[in-house]
Order: sequence, then structure tokens, then C-alpha cells
Amino acid sequence: MKSYQTKGLFYAISSGVLWGASGTVAQYLFSATAIKPIWLTGIRLFFSGTLLLLFLKFGRHQAIKQVWQQKWSRWQLIRFAFLGVVPSQFAYFEAIHYGNAATATVIQFLGPLLIVIYLAISQLVWPRRSDLFCIIIAFAGVFLLVTRGNLTNLSLGAAGLIWGLAAAIGQAAYTLLPRRLLKEFDTSLIVGWAMLIGSLPFAPLLLQTRITLSTTVLTAVVYVVIGGTMFAYLFYLHSLHFLQPAITGMLSSFEPLTATILAVAFLGVELNSAEISGIVLVLATAFVQAFVQPKELLK
Repeated sequence: MKSYQTKGLFYAISSGVLWGASGTVAQYLFSATAIKPIWLTGIRLFFSGTLLLLFLKFGRHQAIKQVWQQKWSRWQLIRFAFLGVVPSQFAYFEAIHYGNAATATVIQFLGPLLIVIYLAISQLVWPRRSDLFCIIIAFAGVFLLVTRGNLTNLSLGAAGLIWGLAAAIGQAAYTLLPRRLLKEFDTSLIVGWAMLIGSLPFAPLLLQTRITLSTTVLTAVVYVVIGGTMFAYLFYLHSLHFLQPAITGMLSSFEPLTATILAVAFLGVELNSAEISGIVLVLATAFVQAFVQPKELLK
């Protein structure tokens, strides 16, 4: 394998691992401390957005105000922040709070398939057979996760399921809303500003809330902000310089896989055979989507 392909695989896998681990760390914070999802969402958005913009300004020496110079880009950025970034982040943490990192991350992984459904409806185009197959096996997987194979009982709980599906919808919106912006501006610039302005409604809560942060808890929060958000995102973007999107999409399955392994290993989350089968079905959709692409996937 060529060196640039190896670099691409390293960055793509690392981003998935960092993102997945942040879900497990968030579950620890919600279960072992007084930290609530709404507080962690505000902290994550504010500091991640600020750090991304500072990285662009001083690390890449890029101008960071150009997105505010046109009316259409201002309104699209605000829409992306409050209809895409904030709902996806907040719903994901709530799904972890009411369920666990493993199931929340796997259910959120339905986002790309929801995009397929939305585009099929909006464009009046019937999905490809591979897309239909992925939709069926993905929802079958979620069904097994929610019921644990017992048709008479919801093991996950209604709140966990609803927030998980909301996170998946948020992830789909996160992908669809900024399409025009991303054609005109740097991706990191758009995401950085969207995170920063998306954090503004949380400011009163953050200023009023008093939370005692031990060294362990502070380390966990810092990881969610820097390792699980900023570096994970930058690694993902960097992987796109070496790999085709189909490959990076397939390797994104390391996110729910990591969250599941860490939740089971360190947080005592127990999964039966039905839940494991459900996880495998959902993750399999990434590989199916990748294999139906042209054979030459690597640059």
C-alpha cells in the first residue's frame, strides 16, 4: 500500500476512534457527575468552534470573516448552526444520557440513510437497490437494538430511541444544509462559526451553572472538546486528501464500533446476541455503500 494511502487510512480510522471515544466519555460524565447534556453541548460547541477558528486564523493564516460579508451566506450559516449543528450535538448527548454511548452512536449512524430517503422523496427518484437493501438491514439492526430480540419489550426506552433518531435526523440535516456554503468556503471555517454561534443560546446556562471539576472530570471534558471534536474533525478532513469519500464513509464505522467496545469494557454496558447482531447490521451498511462505488476507490 502506498504511503499516502496509509496516511489516509490512519487519519480516517483515528477520527472515527476519537469520535466514538467521546461518546463513551460523555456517558461517564452523565452517569458519574452532575453534568447534564445541555451543559456539555454548550461547552463543546463554544470551545470547539473557538479553537477551530483560531486554528484557521493563526495556524493556516486564513481570513475568517468572509462568510459574514454576504447576506445569503450569513443566513445560511445561521440556519446551519441552529437547524443542523445544535440539534445533532444536543440530541446525541441526550440519546447517550437516556440510553448509552453504544446504542446512541449506532442509531445516529442511520443519518446517511435518512439522507438517501430524503433525496429520493425530494427529487422523486427511486433509490438504488443497494440503498434499499441498506435501509432495510439498518432499520432491522435498530429494531434488534431497541428490543434486544424481545418483541414485547423496549429495552432501550422510548426516550433513548427518540433522542437517538433525533440525532440521526440532526446528522442528516448537518450534512444537507451547508451544501452551498461548502462550495464557496472552507469547511473548517463554516463548522467553526456554526459551532461558535450555535453555542450562544447556551451562554446564560453556562454562566449560571456551577460545577466542581476534579482533575478526572476536567480531563474528560477537555477530551470531548479537543480530542473528540476538534482533532477528530480535522483528522477526518485530512483523510479526504488521501482517500475517496466512499472509503472514508466505510471507515466511519469505527466511530460506533469504538463507542460500543469502550462502553462494554469500561462502563459495564451489557449487550446480548440480538443487540450485537443489530450493531453488525447497521455497521454493514457502510461497507455495502462503499462496495457499490466504482472499483477504483483510492486516489
